[in-house]
Amino acid sequence: MPMTTELTDIPATWRDYLELCKPNVVLVMIVTSVIGMFMAVPGMVPVRILVLGNLGIALCAAAAAAVNHLVDRHIDLKMARTLNRPVAQGRIEPSQVLLFAVVLGVAGMAILLVWINALTAWLTLASLLGYAVVYTLYLKRATPQNIVIGGLAGAAPPLLGWTAVTGEIHGHGLLLVLIIFAWTPPHFWALALHRKDEYARANVPMLPVTHGERYTKLHILLYTILMILVTVLPYLTGMSGWLYLLGALVLGGGFLYWALRLYAGTDSTLGMTTFKYSIVYLLALFAIMLADHYLVEPALIGARHT
Repeated sequence: MPMTTELTDIPATWRDYLELCKPNVVLVMIVTSVIGMFMAVPGMVPVRILVLGNLGIALCAAAAAAVNHLVDRHIDLKMARTLNRPVAQGRIEPSQVLLFAVVLGVAGMAILLVWINALTAWLTLASLLGYAVVYTLYLKRATPQNIVIGGLAGAAPPLLGWTAVTGEIHGHGLLLVLIIFAWTPPHFWALALHRKDEYARANVPMLPVTHGERYTKLHILLYTILMILVTVLPYLTGMSGWLYLLGALVLGGGFLYWALRLYAGTDSTLGMTTFKYSIVYLLALFAIMLADHYLVEPALIGARHT
């Protein structure tokens, strides 16, 4: 179905500016940031860090999202999922988007620099630039491995949460990044399968467009296996206990089930089903990790000291 390119004269509302921030995406990022904060300490995260740290990270993530809207406005007109975005439809001018992104980014960086710590601020800035500039401006249009390479920026929030609390980079914080990094390709390629024709129309070299559906399904399966192996590492390194391991294996088994069905099947809806499960998977995995951190680990520590 061809996409219309006729722009609207309807003025922008606050909802349009909220849409610029990609609130659903930012919410998932903040959930993982919060988990990173709580995993970094044995008890409660200081309220100031919990509130202001996540506010700063969220504002910077929203700024990067706004830049994505700006850069992709011509591509968005060619895809049903993004056709009605406010910049693509002309409800918000590019100059207004740029100003909005700058204000959000500066505000977020100021909060992190003044009330959190410099390490978190600069890591957040690097993540912002990685998504808004390296991925959106270059990688997305340059290589079918765009989401693999660019996924590192989106994997940063749990580490940002960790450093916001501790002021230092720790191997366990990096392990949280590795989990999301391994999760990103099968998550996003499942969506790309569902939107293959739209990406082709927009000349975006997503893997299903450049290498075909069969090749993409195989790589979703292989990355799912890799992801499951990575999610076992928190248990093997002593970061998490048996409850997390059990949850990781059960949830990973569910992901593998959908990846296998996707690989072997021809149902066109399986890509979107796998994509939706991947979101539930990540949130549930981190929730179980947090539950393990406060329920299982203290019991194990107590048992070792008795």
